[in-house]
Amino acid sequence: MGLVDVSQAAADGELIRLPYCNLLTESAMNASFAQLLVHLDASPQAVQRLEAARRIGQAQGAAVTALYAVTPHFVELPFSPEIGPGIAASLRGIDDALRDRARVVFEQSLATPGVAMAWAEVRSDPIMAAFAQQAFYADLLVLGQHNPFSASSSGVPPDFAANAMLMSGKPALILPYVGALPGVIGDTVVIAWKPAREAARAVSAAMPLLKRARRVVILSWSGDDEPVEGGRLDLNGYLRLHGVEATWQREGAEPDALGELLLSRAFDLGADLLVMGCYGHSRAREWVLGGTSRTVLESMTLPVLMVH
Repeated sequence: MGLVDVSQAAADGELIRLPYCNLLTESAMNASFAQLLVHLDASPQAVQRLEAARRIGQAQGAAVTALYAVTPHFVELPFSPEIGPGIAASLRGIDDALRDRARVVFEQSLATPGVAMAWAEVRSDPIMAAFAQQAFYADLLVLGQHNPFSASSSGVPPDFAANAMLMSGKPALILPYVGALPGVIGDTVVIAWKPAREAARAVSAAMPLLKRARRVVILSWSGDDEPVEGGRLDLNGYLRLHGVEATWQREGAEPDALGELLLSRAFDLGADLLVMGCYGHSRAREWVLGGTSRTVLESMTLPVLMVH
């Protein structure tokens, strides 16, 4: 390749692409998670979350921290002078029993060697802020979909997963509360793509899983991709630099019920992981999810890796 006057080319408005060095390529190929943070409560679904984190940690050579974060029953009760020491002690006993149940699940996971696992717990309220603080130091969060039918997860806010992503800015692998855990999370991956920062961050965050996937399918809708001219970057090229080969399925016009369609397409493709951005905005100091993100979080039937 001949020498290029980059400064002159830039002044002329010409797009210049220089060859990538071997170090960059090697670094991209070796990307992996180093620290996972999994949310624990006393629900049966916490077992699946811990197992998913353990499997990913084993495959990626990552450390796993299980953080027990549940609002105590005493905190959830309205103040009343009728709540005496006896009732308070009884509620604390319930909280201790639930915490011990989660601890037993964690101890059982230690029987499988090869993964560095640690236990931590939040002992104060609000639990959301404490969890988000710990999330700053993790590459990936492993969370659960809200289960409105589970009494054992009553101490977890319904919007826990969404707020964990919002407050920490970290990617989250969210598991549905129905169905069995897939044998492999990330064997067949569907990427819900649009040229937006949330989707771009989701793809980057999922790269350690995408690199190990057997099949990757990109789904996009009309207007979601710009024409690519010579030398310009695109998603397929970005994935190839990381050693990921993907097929692209361009659908028709974006429907109103995009969330339902995404889940339907993922099911048809036999996907065990959906990668997408988490869209939303703040209103009156509250986090309001976009329609598609809200639908997927409420109706998911497969693990979803999301980033806000």
